[in-house]
Amino acid sequence: MQGKLPEIDPNLPVLIAGSTASGKSALALEIARDQGGVVVNADALQVWSCWRLLSARPSVEEESQAPHLLYGHKAPGEDYSVGHWLREVAPILAAHRAGGPRPIIVGGTGLYFAALTEGLAEIPATPPEIRAEADARVARDGHAALLAELDAATAARVDPLNPVRVQRAWEVQRATGRGLTEWQDDTPPPLLPLGACTPLVLAAGRDWLANRIDRRFEAMIDQGAIDEVRAVLPFWDSGALWAKAHGAPELVAFLQGKLPLEAAIARAQAITRQYAKRQRTWSRSRMGLWHKIACP
Repeated sequence: MQGKLPEIDPNLPVLIAGSTASGKSALALEIARDQGGVVVNADALQVWSCWRLLSARPSVEEESQAPHLLYGHKAPGEDYSVGHWLREVAPILAAHRAGGPRPIIVGGTGLYFAALTEGLAEIPATPPEIRAEADARVARDGHAALLAELDAATAARVDPLNPVRVQRAWEVQRATGRGLTEWQDDTPPPLLPLGACTPLVLAAGRDWLANRIDRRFEAMIDQGAIDEVRAVLPFWDSGALWAKAHGAPELVAFLQGKLPLEAAIARAQAITRQYAKRQRTWSRSRMGLWHKIACP
């Protein structure tokens, strides 16, 4: 790690954010080994039991070096959201306040960290019939049709290039009669304000990170990622949250004979690089008060 770590209070929770492949998990494990603590997942893809390789979850050997929580604990098809994650993190923080191990919360899902440190609106769950209606609309007309029906404030705030976020906003508006922005503006206090923890964000250089992403995906292939994808083919659902693992749709296409392996790998690498770009944009716009650690 090129950037210098700040003084880390062993009594405070640590947050580690940053782009995919930037070295977050290695840093979390280093801190846990040096100072003690439990490593807590804050990555929306690493919660799924079917993805160890494609989600870059810590290895079995790495997990043996320090306690790890909220990794691979959800099966494909289960519901999961930022609200679920926050409810699972709450007792870990409560246990620390009662004298338990210090949490080292690490991951690349910016929305999880925003909910943790800024609060999360208590939006009612989406009824299944409205979720089905939204799925049908997206299948027929694309997510742009849902975006066009959002209230002005929500449309201005939601990421128009993120179909999951657009659909979520539409479902909230359809189910509650209130825009997502209105719900978000009624946010309760956060579970963990930034002043009560040590927030670190890895700031990776674009070219360095792109090379890391490409090499890591090639290593995933060598380690058995194709077999990992083959195991989910019988129940593959391209629209499911668990199916968003980077490289999974492309390797499914390869296994189904729709794409040569070389093309599948190249496409997966490009999509992952695009995702990393969005993560860097998020950290620049939303994590200005975090301590930045420069990667090469």
